[in-house]
Amino acid sequence: MINPSEFLAKEIFAVVGSFKNETKYAYQILKRLKKIGKKVYPINSQMDFVDGEKCYASLKEINDRIEVVNLVTPPSVSLKIAQECKELKINYIWAQPGASDEKLIKYCEENNINLLHDICILIQTA
Repeated sequence: MINPSEFLAKEIFAVVGSFKNETKYAYQILKRLKKIGKKVYPINSQMDFVDGEKCYASLKEINDRIEVVNLVTPPSVSLKIAQECKELKINYIWAQPGASDEKLIKYCEENNINLLHDICILIQTA
């Protein structure tokens, strides 16, 4: 089992999910990571800004070295994001509870991507 502290030692995060309002988990995670001093990029192709931050349509648009991608997405979307992570050589994915399935787990194992799943980042950073 991968230790959450290994992920939380990283400084640059991307959060992929729905940021439509402050009650959404992706929005709460974005705010929490910023609060604990992380640099955070929101990813959602349907939005321009989230909490005063530019929102990006994909990881490829970010001109920075993302260290951890936090997924607050359905498993089918999570797998597509994992494939994008492989292309971009991002080796840490934190899949929130409900964001992973066996296909994602297998993909990450086969491609040497460190995957933390079914553990909530909000609980680990409380």
